[in-house]
Amino acid sequence: MASKFILCWLRFFSSVECLLDDRFYEKTCPQVEKIIANSVNNSLLLRPRLAAGLIRLQFHDCFVNGCDASILLDTTPSGEPVEKTSKANGFSSKILECVDGVKADVERECPGVVSCADILAYAAREAVVQDGLPHYPVPGGRRDGVSSSAKGVAGNLLSPSDSVKTMAKLFIRKGMSVEDLVALSGAHSIGHTHCKHLHKRLYNYSSTQAQDPSMDLAHYLSLKSSCPKPGALSKEVTDKLMVPLEPSTPLRLDTVYYTQLLNGKGVLQSDQALTNDPTTSGIVERFAQNPSQWAAAFTDAMIRLGKVDVLTGQEGEIRRNCRAVN
Repeated sequence: MASKFILCWLRFFSSVECLLDDRFYEKTCPQVEKIIANSVNNSLLLRPRLAAGLIRLQFHDCFVNGCDASILLDTTPSGEPVEKTSKANGFSSKILECVDGVKADVERECPGVVSCADILAYAAREAVVQDGLPHYPVPGGRRDGVSSSAKGVAGNLLSPSDSVKTMAKLFIRKGMSVEDLVALSGAHSIGHTHCKHLHKRLYNYSSTQAQDPSMDLAHYLSLKSSCPKPGALSKEVTDKLMVPLEPSTPLRLDTVYYTQLLNGKGVLQSDQALTNDPTTSGIVERFAQNPSQWAAAFTDAMIRLGKVDVLTGQEGEIRRNCRAVN
């Protein structure tokens, strides 16, 4: 603790490392992490698939305008469309209701103390732990943003068809690394994706090939049976079709995801690209062979993710309701 104080003094208390603290709520809301853990775990008992959504929610929040819970806002004083209305987001009402429930539980114990941004970080950690990875420290002290814009989403989130070069540039711009990119991609060992994100890989890959040639044939046929060609069904039905990102262990964060990539069985084109690019292929192989190394890299990357462009001190506010500014 003393060494951290000295380091922060030398940096004039300006770095995120100094402004966020593992014991931030030690005096103001000492039970906060326990309250959030209980609330999230109760939700996951009823709906285990929410874990993937909670992890994704923090990622989408932090990469667009920083970790300020702007993804949760329904409206802002400006009246412009908010982040959650962007097509790149599209979170289910159940995930957002889960966060509402966590916030309500925290407010009952510590009204006006804990930010929605911190709640997202703690909730994502609980989702990670419940789905099989080690507990990791989450520093508190983030403040909530007062603005949110759907326009700000463009160029700040990954696309299912992105190249490794595009994804890596985005991570580096956010102060993270290529290894963080590959490690956090392992979150795709749980969760589902809409079939519309696979249509190009399955039916219109290029002018000369209908399907992505890097796909395992049996995997291709399986996905094709679950995701019919566009036009075969009504758009309303097609838009609702989903497939698991990793069907072998869909409710457990593990390295089966990386093994599947090495076998040509990635679901998203951006995932499979990780094995085809020399920048990332070696990292994929290393994680596939060393589950404990991946687990450590994943949790370390989650800690770094939670520090992207945060508001601290007197910036922003502590929202009473995560869906609206005070």
